[in-house]
Amino acid sequence: MANSETIRSPSAACRSLLLAASLPLAAPAATRGEDAPQYVDASDYVQGEAQIDAWFSMLSQLKRGFDEICGDTFCEGDYSNIESLRYRCSVHQASGRIGTCVWVFAASEEEIDPATGEITVVPKFWRCPTPLAHGTTLEELLSALAGPSALDAPLPRSDRSIYDGLIDCL
Repeated sequence: MANSETIRSPSAACRSLLLAASLPLAAPAATRGEDAPQYVDASDYVQGEAQIDAWFSMLSQLKRGFDEICGDTFCEGDYSNIESLRYRCSVHQASGRIGTCVWVFAASEEEIDPATGEITVVPKFWRCPTPLAHGTTLEELLSALAGPSALDAPLPRSDRSIYDGLIDCL
């Protein structure tokens, strides 16, 4: 074998094994700063009890607000069972600026074949971006949407709301 080498000294063999075992550990440490994500999920970004409570309260208010208006607005027609799946925001770790926020919805239309009893399901998904002004921070968003009318509250540095974004999307 051209690339094989016999190591005759046990201490040399141990040194070779230790060196080989330490290389994979040393490489990630050297590049850790370069590989750190710039953007994280808002739920991973929020810190401290007040900010965490504000984030989860906002999520709850958005869902509640959507559920209250759905039947009279978006949930008429073919897709009468639209459900909020998740509201997510990406946040720049260093600055707190929001990259994007999207609200994901799903619904379905079902039809029963009267002859066979089979049910045909047509699923539908929506990815609704929030119309945020460039440079909006998570702290600004949480402050603007604090309270029971998060869905209709004006977004920071804007006259638009999350509801306006849903009209554009759904």
